[in-house]
Amino acid sequence: MIEWGKDSCRERAFFCSGPDPGAANVILGAPMDFSASFRPGARFGPEALRRMSYNLEDYSLQLGKSLADLDFYDGGDLFLPPGNVPRSLDIIERAVEQLLARGQRPFILGGDHLVTLPCLRAFTRHYPGLTLVHLDAHADLREEWLGETLSHATVVGTAARTLPLGEIWQFGIRSATREEHQFALERTHLYPFDFFRPLQQVLAQLGGPLYITLDIDVLDPAYAPGTGTPEAGGIPPRELLAGLELLAQSEVVGFDLVELIPDDPGDISAALGAKILREALLLFGKQP
Repeated sequence: MIEWGKDSCRERAFFCSGPDPGAANVILGAPMDFSASFRPGARFGPEALRRMSYNLEDYSLQLGKSLADLDFYDGGDLFLPPGNVPRSLDIIERAVEQLLARGQRPFILGGDHLVTLPCLRAFTRHYPGLTLVHLDAHADLREEWLGETLSHATVVGTAARTLPLGEIWQFGIRSATREEHQFALERTHLYPFDFFRPLQQVLAQLGGPLYITLDIDVLDPAYAPGTGTPEAGGIPPRELLAGLELLAQSEVVGFDLVELIPDDPGDISAALGAKILREALLLFGKQP
């Protein structure tokens, strides 16, 4: 029996993670930023989210729910061999596959956005036709970036071209090449610049199960400057949290939070990221 209080939490775990590796929900860090194209440091994101979680209450006033009532475990970070992208992606994929095979729900912490690709590889084996909800400042639909096909700039495009995904819904996008824009018009549901309002309009069309990938740069850099490729004109945190609450009306089976770089004064980006993760656990967490 866990006593829920910050003094009783496991060291270096997200807030008050339970002690059972077999918990219904598992947080897993994937500290890889090998494909960073502008500013590296997202490999430090998972640790910062855990550290800043101790600034939070376990109770969400917005949701009226507490982490004390959720069965979850922080599995720590995967050990990823520095510079070895294919091997690192394989390690992430196998770890997520093991969780899914045991009936657990993964909550993945990046790392740069490329960590989503191996997660989707595992998820599409368990959920054929999986719907992808992509929240980001960037379309991430390129075929290659500086000659590399495995990049955070290609992750959604690679998933769309190579995996048995169902529909792809993209929200908050405000940066893309001409070719990416054309690809989106042909292959995805693209709702640029906004999130909550278009989501309200199309929520009934989102078929489940859903996987949500959340790049923290979907937020305006005024709120989350700690990211690798900040892009002005983003959404505010309140809109993001309200949209996640809407998505909880659908069958969400997976979630990741990526591209946090904890290098801003006061750790404001990591503090916000920790709150987003708390809300995601409470909204999408699997009941035992």
